Amino acid sequence: MGYIKWLGHSAFEILLDNKILYIDPWISNPKSPIKLQDISKADYIFITHDHGDHFGESVEIAKKTNATIVGIYEIANKASQLGVKKTIGGNIGGPIFLEENLITYLVPAFHSSLTGTPTGIIIRGNEKTIYHAGDTGVFGDMAIIHELYKPDIALIPIGGHYTMGPFEAAKAVELLKPEIVIPMHYGTFPVLSGTPEQLKKFIEERGIDVKIVVLKPGESYNF
Repeated sequence: MGYIKWLGHSAFEILLDNKILYIDPWISNPKSPIKLQDISKADYIFITHDHGDHFGESVEIAKKTNATIVGIYEIANKASQLGVKKTIGGNIGGPIFLEENLITYLVPAFHSSLTGTPTGIIIRGNEKTIYHAGDTGVFGDMAIIHELYKPDIALIPIGGHYTMGPFEAAKAVELLKPEIVIPMHYGTFPVLSGTPEQLKKFIEERGIDVKIVVLKPGESYNF
């Protein structure tokens, strides 16, 4: 039994195979239901790229919990230079083995980053395979992500302006073919104007069979 809890923007707390995972933990975002002092345990922290709204409080959480930061090679080095003791730097390609049955893959994302290359992240455990797209536009090779990794749950940006909007995100869902879609990266600021309702409309127009789970910050999807 695990869960995916949305912490606003692109930040998530995930329980998978009895491991506490954080992705892009910008805990001080305006929609966050928690504060840094509320976090007492973490095993792994995944960072898709190092813009401030994604790198967030990853270093503080890692130091506080002794968690391992996982990301592209240069971001892992950056975290290490900032005093994080445990990091795993990889690159876009094959598997990164975290535990015997917990594997991650760094996959492409079309965006920008101050350090290294932006990525999406696949996390595969015994219970589920989860895809966090990071900040990205839609791209055709999302079909390869489906073919190779078959994510059960996809965390997809829909806000627009800096990432996919709902129209593009619907095409991404069509390519990825997940069972569950959880929208993210919307509503934090006025410029991120895409909405889950718009996403649902475009998905229905494409005739896609998928369950859309809309979370409020602090709410969880249990699996």
